[in-house]
Amino acid sequence: MKNLKALILLFIANMISGAAQGISMIAIPWYFAKAGQMQYFVYAYILTNLLSLLWVLYSGTIVDRFKRKTVFLSVNLFSGLILGMIAFYGYYNSGLSIAWVAAVFAFTFLNYNIHYPTLYAFVQELTDQKQYSKVTSLLEIQHQFTSIVAGVIATFLLEGTKGGIVKIFSIEIPIPFDIEPWTIYEIFAIDATTYFASFIIILGITYVPTIQTIIQKGSVVDRLKTGFSFLNKNRPIFWFGIGSYIVFLTVILEGFYISAKYIRDHLMAGGDVYATNEISYSIGALVSGIIVRKVFARMNIPRGIIIMTAITAIQYFILAHTSSIIILYCMAFVLGLMNAGTRILRVTYLFSNVPNALFGRVSSIFNICNIILRVFFLAIFSISFFHVGNNIIYTFDILTLGLIFGMMLLISQYRTFDLTTKP
Repeated sequence: MKNLKALILLFIANMISGAAQGISMIAIPWYFAKAGQMQYFVYAYILTNLLSLLWVLYSGTIVDRFKRKTVFLSVNLFSGLILGMIAFYGYYNSGLSIAWVAAVFAFTFLNYNIHYPTLYAFVQELTDQKQYSKVTSLLEIQHQFTSIVAGVIATFLLEGTKGGIVKIFSIEIPIPFDIEPWTIYEIFAIDATTYFASFIIILGITYVPTIQTIIQKGSVVDRLKTGFSFLNKNRPIFWFGIGSYIVFLTVILEGFYISAKYIRDHLMAGGDVYATNEISYSIGALVSGIIVRKVFARMNIPRGIIIMTAITAIQYFILAHTSSIIILYCMAFVLGLMNAGTRILRVTYLFSNVPNALFGRVSSIFNICNIILRVFFLAIFSISFFHVGNNIIYTFDILTLGLIFGMMLLISQYRTFDLTTKP
């Protein structure tokens, strides 16, 4: 495979920073849940998404305007400096206010909006077209293995241990020492360090692009118009992007907001269950990365995504009407399978149908639509009703309806899609 060494280094760099990033983004919602401040968190989440609307307009043009390696280096260096300064401030003051913790969440979330478009565009640039499906599957496996590591470490760091016992999947595992729970700023310090490590690894990447990338100059508005113009001329790609992102939309809402409150207020469980739930999800996603290409090998990509969207809707309905930790873990596993599976199929489809020179801008437009829908759902979830007792369970019913809408959209446009593209 051409650029194999470059791909390996890119995967390693992404794994290192992704592990610490994952720990931070597991720790922050639980931090708010323990403090009884989840309604404050949902307001912060809405504000973060509104900021994302402005940011993704610009971030996609950055991905297409500059070398992807340069963008990656800049993102890692800047992120390391920002989180390092906030962590140092926490050490200096022996703690961080909720506002600072919310700021780190917002910063990391905004970072995702440039990190992943850059990552996928860079991978597309390094990979031969016939290898797209294989490489996206490997990328998913790497990402979810990293998430499993992050979940295991978060289990230790969030709650610590008592009497040399740590709980994973409700199983008591003895260890020869006790671990004190880490402060939130100590977790941020580790996160900052890994950004710097990724910067050094990416610095050593050399490669020969597999495709000729055309750098479009001009204003941000002009560059965005090119992306909108492409999707206007290729409406089926637009509708595919909107419909195929619905599963991801619900996973973002469930993972960053609903699950922490569901576990604490409905299941009456602790941080070990919350972190283990993330591990179960990641195991499902890891398995998906291994098997999804084989399972859907004889099926076109749009049909595969419709099936997985339907399965996701069923599993949310089950979560809304049960109160079992075992069922929670099983449904997290299924959710991991479905989200990773739809992502692999979606990225493979877009790689095959969107020119690399436009990939960042097209991704930004899909992200904008996704954010608008996310803010819509979060505005509903911010209503006081969902913060009383265990009423958080009804958010799963709402997500189920959202998935049914996405599935109906894909079905209605099915005949217009490229049905020759397979995993």
